[in-house]
Amino acid sequence: MMRINTEQNQMVQGRITALVIAGSVSLWLIANWLGPKFGLSLRYAILADFFVLAALFWALLNCFFIWRKRQSSKG
Repeated sequence: MMRINTEQNQMVQGRITALVIAGSVSLWLIANWLGPKFGLSLRYAILADFFVLAALFWALLNCFFIWRKRQSSKG
């Protein structure tokens, strides 16, 4: 029973991580497409870049922790 819960938790964490990756990259593409159309300054583009980098760094760390949990549960 406990193993099923941990596997389900890992699946949920993986889905959330995937949504963060897809969502942040999608928002970054939209921001880079709309920014010049509205005449936004480069400060906003850099701010969007930093937000996406932070989200992707969080996702990378989360993937590492999921991988470590799966490795520890195998052996």
